[in-house]
Amino acid sequence: MSEAADTKPRHFIQHIIDADIASNKHGGRVQTRFPPEPNGYLHIGHAKSICLNFGLALDYDGICTLRFDDTNPQKEEAEFVEAIKEDVRWLGFEFEGHLHYASSYFEQLYDYAVQLIEQGDAYVCDLSADETREYRGTLTAPGKNSPHRNRSVAENLDLLKRMREGEFEDGSRVLRAKIDMASPNINLRDPAIYRIRRDVVHHQTGDAWSIYPMYDYAHCVSDAIEGVTHSVCTLEFEDHRPLYDWFLDTLKTEHHPQQIEFSRLNLQYAITSKRKLTKLVDAQLVDGWTDPRMPTISGMRRRGYPAAALREFCSRIGVTKSANSVEMDILESCIRENLNDNAPRVMAVLDPLKVVLTNYPAGETEQLTAPNHPQNEAMGTRSVPFTQTLYIDKADFKEEANNKFKRLVKDKEVRLRNAYVIRCDEVIKDEQGEIVALHCSYDPATLGANPEGRKVKGVIHWVSAEHGIPAEVRLFDRLFNHPHPDTDKEIEDFTDHLNPDSLVTLTNSIVEPSVLNAEGSKVYQFEREGYFCADSELSTADKLVFNRTITLRDTWANVGQK
Repeated sequence: MSEAADTKPRHFIQHIIDADIASNKHGGRVQTRFPPEPNGYLHIGHAKSICLNFGLALDYDGICTLRFDDTNPQKEEAEFVEAIKEDVRWLGFEFEGHLHYASSYFEQLYDYAVQLIEQGDAYVCDLSADETREYRGTLTAPGKNSPHRNRSVAENLDLLKRMREGEFEDGSRVLRAKIDMASPNINLRDPAIYRIRRDVVHHQTGDAWSIYPMYDYAHCVSDAIEGVTHSVCTLEFEDHRPLYDWFLDTLKTEHHPQQIEFSRLNLQYAITSKRKLTKLVDAQLVDGWTDPRMPTISGMRRRGYPAAALREFCSRIGVTKSANSVEMDILESCIRENLNDNAPRVMAVLDPLKVVLTNYPAGETEQLTAPNHPQNEAMGTRSVPFTQTLYIDKADFKEEANNKFKRLVKDKEVRLRNAYVIRCDEVIKDEQGEIVALHCSYDPATLGANPEGRKVKGVIHWVSAEHGIPAEVRLFDRLFNHPHPDTDKEIEDFTDHLNPDSLVTLTNSIVEPSVLNAEGSKVYQFEREGYFCADSELSTADKLVFNRTITLRDTWANVGQK
């Protein structure tokens, strides 16, 4: 076991593995896998599974494979395959040499299906989908045998071969396991093993196959083929474990992985259902899978969430057997803690108000020095241009205000961050009475020094009007305004809880010139405003687009519904 594993709190899966190693089960080996279906982008729930499976392999000096369970080509795309690979790498895990596809085992899976028929453990069934449901029974009533259950081995082998050759129409026949139609576990009532899909093109195998294995069958057999020791999955597959074991016991595979279930991640104010996320995408309620509001790993990466913060979040919430709901603020705390330590500081004015320093030399530019991080000198400094005309944020000025307003007020002073103390002398308004500019004076003796004989309490940020760069700034917030949007029984559709304020776009913001060539992966703290990163898909040097990663403070604290 690695040294890192010794310092972490131990969870129930580790206790199981410890016992297996002590008894020399699986020869003391530990091999896990992360087996996504490539039918959409991964979400934060998958991040928990990735961290768990790859983390176990690291802790026990074992192996974790990335395997695509690509058995349903109608819903799968090569785009999803590539996105998943990128997500796993971005989270910090390598799978080179351990990348697999269930489709690579199609021939072996077919041979195992033939074996089941020859053993009398599988048969070809001609019931329609509706008839199959009727025969299946209910949770309280047993099913009844298919009229095709007692076909001969020879007939079943012939039919399966002809199914593979594309002789029969989609939906006309399936291959079923012969288990027990009276089983109290409905998953054991002769489940389907193969169905006919003739007119689809598989992203890996093309049109080579007219039949495709069902997930429950392909999943466990693929685990056995790869030599997986511990098949770690989420709690909803607990009732599938007897079927998992039945396939492997009946086939007498060389390896018999142990299925272990843990609670899936249910994150408040978010959706962790690929089906429902697909609905958001298809209905264009979001801007695709990588929309920064989406709880997809790609969306969170585009928004600026650090991979290390996600790994810390997955570690912090732990691994349990019981279903639970995780507060969004735990995730957001991990993000804030990481960015507070690592994000360089810059200045940006989101809603600009012009300030003219009437006593500052016209046409002069002064290069002021500002720290990149006030608590970390190792991050160095940057040069910030200072000129006669500046921009401050409109919210940082009031004509009249009480003493609690620690910003700029008419006839009073405020300090500009890393610069001088200024005083507002005159307010310039347009014909409609709207404030369009402030005429101020600066105190040249206050650069890095307090003014003599008076105390200035407030500090505000600014950007040089001459050197500042226009930018579009997108203020992202939680996608939903309800903690449990998909389980609220008072509404018909979870999309009713979409937060109308999840995206506010500002088109006239100004940022300091140091961020002109900002990379999408680099997050900055816009001082006093929050954490932001350049949008990896939209931002260019000619048109900067910044996404708000997260606010400086939790604006949702003590909020039931926003």
